[in-house]
Amino acid sequence: MRKLQKVAFFSNEYPPHVYGGAGVHVEYLSRELAQFVPVEVRCFGNQDLQDGNIRVKGYEMWGELKRNTDPRFVGALGAFSRNLAMAKDNLDADVVHCHTWYSHMAGFLAQQLWDVPFVLTTHSLEPLRPWKAEQLGNAYRLSTWIEKMSIENANAVIAVSQETRRDVLRLFQVPEERVHVIHNGIDLQQYRYIPATDALTRYGVDPERPYVLFVGRITRQKGIIHLVNAIPDIDPALQVVLCAGAPDTTEIGQEMAERVRVVGADRDNVIWIQEMLPREDIIQFYSHAAVFCCPSVYEPFGIINLEAMACETAVVASAIGGIPEVVIPGETGLLVDLDLKAGTFDPVSADQFSHNLAAAINQVALDAELRTTFGKNGRKRVEEHFSWTAIAHKTLDLYRSLLT
Repeated sequence: MRKLQKVAFFSNEYPPHVYGGAGVHVEYLSRELAQFVPVEVRCFGNQDLQDGNIRVKGYEMWGELKRNTDPRFVGALGAFSRNLAMAKDNLDADVVHCHTWYSHMAGFLAQQLWDVPFVLTTHSLEPLRPWKAEQLGNAYRLSTWIEKMSIENANAVIAVSQETRRDVLRLFQVPEERVHVIHNGIDLQQYRYIPATDALTRYGVDPERPYVLFVGRITRQKGIIHLVNAIPDIDPALQVVLCAGAPDTTEIGQEMAERVRVVGADRDNVIWIQEMLPREDIIQFYSHAAVFCCPSVYEPFGIINLEAMACETAVVASAIGGIPEVVIPGETGLLVDLDLKAGTFDPVSADQFSHNLAAAINQVALDAELRTTFGKNGRKRVEEHFSWTAIAHKTLDLYRSLLT
């Protein structure tokens, strides 16, 4: 077996351009791996830097796409153009590891061009995100095709949860032995309870009053509309803090704005922060929340739940996807059952789901002893099962198994 001497990461997101859980995963895993082996990161953007054992190079979109292109197609075609550039550059890594469909084609092409093992991590799956057609139009067919080609030709597929592994095996023609489960992780030193509250005050949150917190993008997947619709049933003693920006489409952004306006008309403690906050501010919001809510309708893993738990915050989340592998009901929080209409990600009863979310939020947030117990248990669970060090070692073992 050859010695592993260098790893290449291909990714859409990398600092300073991180907007989702996959970007967080790439940032922290590459940093952890770099303690053991040089890591080259090729990503979307204009980065060009050397940071210790990590070399980062950003790739811009093909300029021609800025002319006479349907705006719905730019994202997928732009990703394809960057994938071509990422794959054609000289590659001396022993393994190429890709994250999200945005970079998967680059990995597939690198496998063919440079004769290098191709690993990909499935942070989500396109067939299970039909609402992406709102954002991409017919380019959703392209993203779906890229993902299918890549998963079925990769030397190894990493699923971020057992549920995601089952989805991969159900939706794609790939041998079982090629699909491995390696969970997401958390930086235990960075994500931890902190006493500071200046960020809360700066954004109009009263640190002396309990609040329920949402953090995430405005997208169908994250289920934020269901939480907003739950607000009338949330105890008026609770503030509702929505750290929610970057809408997938203009339409869902407008829908969100209208629903917040309507539900906020009868109470003065709905606080919607539309900008993407820096990490140090988000950690403050996690640290002082009475409860964190994750109402996702599709969630392969849900790294945001780990972030909240690491900050000793109780969690209320939908019992969907990989979330039950993270949040233990009755121990670190509560899970809310979510029955979906066949073949969709629409709740059988959206009103009932919102009502049940509110009931679980009230149960936890209004019981100081319960939420403290859940918070302490959550931190303990994160420390025992989700450190980046353990995840990096599992990933390195997988890389080495592919070298001959």
